[in-house]
Amino acid sequence: MCRQFLPKSVFITGASSGLGKALAFEYAQKGMTLHLCGRNQERLLQVAGICTEKGATVYTYLFDTNDEKASNKAVLQADKTKPLDLVIANAGVSGGVLGTPETDESIRQIMKTNIFGVLNTVLPALKCMQKRHKGQVALMASLAGFRGMASCPAYSASKNAVRAMGEALYGQQKPKGITITTICPGFIETPLTDKNQFFMPFLMKPEKAAKIIKTRLQKAPAVIAFPWIMAFGARLGSMLPGWIARPIFASLPKKEK
Repeated sequence: MCRQFLPKSVFITGASSGLGKALAFEYAQKGMTLHLCGRNQERLLQVAGICTEKGATVYTYLFDTNDEKASNKAVLQADKTKPLDLVIANAGVSGGVLGTPETDESIRQIMKTNIFGVLNTVLPALKCMQKRHKGQVALMASLAGFRGMASCPAYSASKNAVRAMGEALYGQQKPKGITITTICPGFIETPLTDKNQFFMPFLMKPEKAAKIIKTRLQKAPAVIAFPWIMAFGARLGSMLPGWIARPIFASLPKKEK
């Protein structure tokens, strides 16, 4: 029987909206300590209030994950308050949430937030956990990161980088007692997808996605990819030869204003 990982102190970035908000609500219960991070104070406090009503002890941290010093300070402060069992590096952006297709400016912003913003959370968390030789870190990637997609080059590339980093860290950190899990969801109904004007197959409510993630994280796998049909398609697409895959992915709909 697989041993379940049951955290009591959870750190979540991007917790003021979307999937991060749904994850905060999913973990909120009596005996749980939540460290919720976001950039919008009003929304973050609203989420914290509901989590408190559910019985959790909640601490909030207002900062941008692109700020390395602020991220490091928040992680260290949270770990000092209540040693972190689980860190979910969830904060991220796409062209849609920035309000434009991928322009030169938004491409740089996407890459900065989705890669360095994640690292700014993960690296200090690993230092804390390595001292105790235990803990779990989850990196939020995407099924869009299995192959370079012409419809969203920067988003696809950034999530590919996160996926590769997560899978590499899994092997590196496991001997140290730390589990790394890379999460690769499909389309989720969040601010990241609200501006998409095209059909999104298997579009999922954030509450359902959060429940799936929490349940699977308890088994501490290397990768969580869902829904399974899209995950199968993404993995298949990553194995196709370029001359077949390029025309397929180039024809996918692009984000609109």
